[in-house]
Amino acid sequence: MASHNANIVWHAASVRKEDRQKLNGHKGAVIWFTGLSGSGKSTIANAVEQRMHERGLRTYLLDGDNIRHGINRDLGFSPEDRKENIRRIGEVSKLFVDAGLIVLTAFISPYKEDRQIARELVDEGEFVEAYVKCSLEQCEVRDPKGLYKKAKAGEIPEFTGISSPYEEPEAPELIIESDKQSVEQSVDQLIDYLLSRGIIAE
Repeated sequence: MASHNANIVWHAASVRKEDRQKLNGHKGAVIWFTGLSGSGKSTIANAVEQRMHERGLRTYLLDGDNIRHGINRDLGFSPEDRKENIRRIGEVSKLFVDAGLIVLTAFISPYKEDRQIARELVDEGEFVEAYVKCSLEQCEVRDPKGLYKKAKAGEIPEFTGISSPYEEPEAPELIIESDKQSVEQSVDQLIDYLLSRGIIAE
């Protein structure tokens, strides 16, 4: 059976990614924050974007809950839907990188395989996996949305860390220990890394 994509042709753009990066004054990249619910991904990602904005960098933040209000509103939380959720985020992130922007994503993204697929969508050096490491106990204490309480009461099936697994990154570019350092220190850590990699300049 012929592929439904047989008549679809990729069109090369006249303006290249390198041209957009030159205009922006920095490289495009994905900063992929992963970690348990309540670990501080969104808080740190927002603080990083604020700092980047102050430096005149062009950014965009994709947050898990917000994406599920729109582009992924048709997806649930089964392993299959979670896989598709992350696949779409990866593809959207790739577009932002191609636009020469620094895109920050804040998603639990519990499965190693799915994070690897997202990594492989962009060029070498354009994917920065930032593992926001926080003990499950601390995440439960914080529980900003009351989700752990609901999960333990059986109200939320397939909840990461309780009834669904979280696969820790094995070799992330950064480990941000959010239960041991402040948001400010976490932001400094990430900005320093981007400077050291030449993704952004002083």
